[in-house]
Amino acid sequence: QEAWGERAAKKVQHRSSRAMPPRRPNTGGGGGTSSAAPPPPPRKVPLRSLLRAASVACGVQFGWALQLSLLTPYVQELGIPHAFASLVWLCGPLSGLLVQPLVGHLSDRIAPANSPLGRRRPFIAAGAASIAFSVLTVGFSADLGRLFGDNIVPGSTRFGAIIVYLIGFWLLDVGNNATQGPCRAFLADLTENDPRRTRIANAYFSLFMALGNILGYATGAYNGWYKIFPFTITESCSVSCANLKSAFLLDIIILAITTYVSVVTVQDNPTFGSDEAAPPSSHEEEAFLFELFGSFKYFTMPVWMVLIVTSLTWIGWFPFILFDTDWMGREIYRGSPEIVADTQKYHDGVRMGSFGLMLNSVVLGITSIGMEKLCRKWGAGLVWGVSNIIMALCFVAMLIITYVAQNLDYGPSGAPPTGIVAASLIVFTILGAPLSVTYSIPYAMAASRVENLGLGQGV
Repeated sequence: QEAWGERAAKKVQHRSSRAMPPRRPNTGGGGGTSSAAPPPPPRKVPLRSLLRAASVACGVQFGWALQLSLLTPYVQELGIPHAFASLVWLCGPLSGLLVQPLVGHLSDRIAPANSPLGRRRPFIAAGAASIAFSVLTVGFSADLGRLFGDNIVPGSTRFGAIIVYLIGFWLLDVGNNATQGPCRAFLADLTENDPRRTRIANAYFSLFMALGNILGYATGAYNGWYKIFPFTITESCSVSCANLKSAFLLDIIILAITTYVSVVTVQDNPTFGSDEAAPPSSHEEEAFLFELFGSFKYFTMPVWMVLIVTSLTWIGWFPFILFDTDWMGREIYRGSPEIVADTQKYHDGVRMGSFGLMLNSVVLGITSIGMEKLCRKWGAGLVWGVSNIIMALCFVAMLIITYVAQNLDYGPSGAPPTGIVAASLIVFTILGAPLSVTYSIPYAMAASRVENLGLGQGV
């Protein structure tokens, strides 16, 4: 019993010594001991750094605006029928389904957070480089098709140019998706899962997207770029083609500047997300797709609701995004790229549609600035719901405008009435507000909810 009592006493003494906090050594002056001061909280990334990190969205969206406003009309000039023009855009959803999760997964796992290059910035730079290469391929597709023996007579189908265009176009969509995913994950890393700062960062991102849209659509609405870049006009590339080519050259310049600002002047946050970036051990490593779909079982109901509503919202947006300027050229201006006599009216409508999209982007930028105040006052969910209702009403208004335009007499000049054009521009402009919400709130809500599950911001 005495031996047992001695062992028990030693255990109690050992536990007591472990439970006591270590004493601070006496440094003189007071003669006594004092407890250690708590470490200071980690310093948050300044908002100006979030602003610089989000600036790459301007360069990416500048090219995206050119792509949306000019490429659907351009591909019909190359000879692809209007009924099949939408099939060219299948790369967007497909690359979004495969490329974004893959790149996000790699940026989460491929490098530690304290890497000199960071986890997100190499993917942002590589994506921007692929965009620059792709827009060159698309812009010079008519010239490259000429080298493959295309017939350059107006109205003929240019099979060589179409093949080059499709390769460049699909690579362009892959580059867009490969860049924007790491950009948003980069912002989520910098905000450290702070809901308010996450909303501000996504509002900055949406603001730069609006600025890129304004510049891109204004560039698409101007028809004199071939005079500034006269070398863009060739035997196989007419004035409209030369304007497209010149606009893409401007896109490369803006993309290079904004990518430099985001990648070089902003450093990754080494204190956030280190656990998710740690490479798994050999016996824990799983196939990517299995891991991706296996993560669905960890999603909570709020996460599922965000994903489902986002999916349904984009189903509504895509027809407008793909055919907005084409709708203006065909339905409002009654032009056609296939009929030589109606080509000029069609291009006038496309330029007017680009002008409407520029107004759309102005409203998008203004809405982005006030997004944080709206979410604080009404809540992010309510703002998102109201924006979707406004979007649906605007699309119904476009159906009504189309019906009215089809039953109006345009007169001998063939020009559309001012009221019809004004109504179309008003609808385009109002749609900027719900588009701003679609670009920011769903991503902020998903980022704040997924990070708590430990699934990685990139995925």
